[in-house]
Amino acid sequence: MAANYRSGEVRCGDSAPPQVLAFARYAEALDLSHAADVARMRALADLGRSALREARRDGVRGLASDMELRSVAAEAAGMARLTDRRLQGEIDHAMTVIDDYPAVFAAWVERRIERGHVDVVVKAGAGLPDEVRGEFAEAAIGVCERDVPSRVRGALEVLAARVHPRSFTERHTAAAAERCVRVFHGTDGMSNLVANLPTVIAAGMLDRLTQMGQSVKDARAEGADAAGAGGSGADAAGGAGSEVVPDARTMDQLRADILGDLVLSGAPVVDPTYGTDRAGGLGAIRARVQVAVTAQTLTGDDEHPAEAVGAGLIDADTARQLAAQVSEWDRLFIDPVTRTPVEIDTYRPTVAMKKLLTARDQHCRFPGCRRAAIRCELDHTIDYALGGHTHIYNLAHLCQRHHSMKQFTRWDVRQIGGGVLEWTSPLGWVYREDVPTPAVCFTANAADPTPDGRPGDTPPAGSPPPF
Repeated sequence: MAANYRSGEVRCGDSAPPQVLAFARYAEALDLSHAADVARMRALADLGRSALREARRDGVRGLASDMELRSVAAEAAGMARLTDRRLQGEIDHAMTVIDDYPAVFAAWVERRIERGHVDVVVKAGAGLPDEVRGEFAEAAIGVCERDVPSRVRGALEVLAARVHPRSFTERHTAAAAERCVRVFHGTDGMSNLVANLPTVIAAGMLDRLTQMGQSVKDARAEGADAAGAGGSGADAAGGAGSEVVPDARTMDQLRADILGDLVLSGAPVVDPTYGTDRAGGLGAIRARVQVAVTAQTLTGDDEHPAEAVGAGLIDADTARQLAAQVSEWDRLFIDPVTRTPVEIDTYRPTVAMKKLLTARDQHCRFPGCRRAAIRCELDHTIDYALGGHTHIYNLAHLCQRHHSMKQFTRWDVRQIGGGVLEWTSPLGWVYREDVPTPAVCFTANAADPTPDGRPGDTPPAGSPPPF
């Protein structure tokens, strides 16, 4: 079998295994789907242009022009059996892609990038003035060619912030003035509570709610195990003699319940970890936010935005406040040119390795996975039990799902230097997992790792520093 993932070309003989034939049919379906998507976007853009031409022919502008677009969208919606609002949105999007981002559209047609990339580029560049859009689009294509759509959003947002004529701090200040909380009432006695907050606050809130929810589940499970083993069976909330059962709520349900308790009463109504919202119980849990920031931004030499990893961009002032006021914040200084670590606080070899890996990986290193590194496990690429050593070039973050898949399926991974992982599927297809952007790229003097995970004799370029 010969396979080319980029072009979708797959050839195999009649004697190929059934699974290989199935993948060949899937590749053919991808080609057909791509051609159909391109044709549909062109047709939608043509519909929009025809509506605008019709409006101009009659000498109308403004609302009348929009009415013509609505009419065309309604007609097309009847053909597609969709709502006219949705069709009009798709027409607007198609015209934006083809007319405002022609280079991005061409890259998609050529299969250099995927449809998901196109949508992310358009969204990230939504606020850019016309004079910098072309520069942004060309650079964005290069970013998209290196990774899957789900993992380029952050890099594209950073890129858009860099080329925007107004600083990110100025735009954040204006946006923060619009912060608010709203309620949207739904059906069946439920409503949505929506808060528009600075990213670092929202990310911290979600992290604390998640930690508290997990603590509740763990405490309930431990109490049930103790009761089943002949323990006291006492529930921290219910007193001695209460039956202890595992908490069956999902994490979403736990977060929602704890948020309601915190807002309405200042503490969780039931805290099986202690009983009250004070040190030792759920109240002792503090939010964690992983921040990547350059040394120049941290020292005030520039105003480039920092990144709350897994969430989005934050303004330089907020990053500096976190560094100055939070004693437990892990300060990692990154050179903005080489992207190498310059300095890290509270240096101890093992702790430093974890911090550097968290900064380097940012998320699970399986292709396409976006779970933040602080929610993942550090995995030995060459298993420790098989002679792999606990060094930075033999470690990478994997979420529980992909950690288990590496252990129990025929997916294989190896590190090829510079923090880059190379995954091989059970069918032999290779997927290169590059270091995320912004990246910590190690350039100093460690030896090249040998197949058993130990250092060799010659330090290659891009190798990590020794520990």
